[in-house]
Amino acid sequence: MIKLNSRNSLLIVFGTLLLTLILFFPKIFLANNIYYVSKDINKLYAHYISLKEENKFLAQQLEDMKFKNQIEDSLIIYSIEEAYDKNNN
Repeated sequence: MIKLNSRNSLLIVFGTLLLTLILFFPKIFLANNIYYVSKDINKLYAHYISLKEENKFLAQQLEDMKFKNQIEDSLIIYSIEEAYDKNNN
C-alpha cells in the first residue's frame, strides 16, 4: 500500500497528469491538423468553383467572338465578291 503524504500525493497527481497528456496529445494534435487541412480544402474548393465559373464565362465569350468573326468574314467576302462582279460587268 502507498502511504499518502504530501510528496507522494503530488507525485501521483503529476504522474496521472503526465500519463493523461501522453495519451491525449496525439488525439488533440490530429484533431487540430484535420481542422486546418479541412479549412484549406474548403478554401481551395471555393477557388476551384470560382475558376470553373470564370471558365464558363470565358468559353461563352470565345463562342460569341467566333460567331461575330464568322459573320464579319462572310460580310467581307460578300462585299469583295460584289465589288468584283461590278468591276467585271
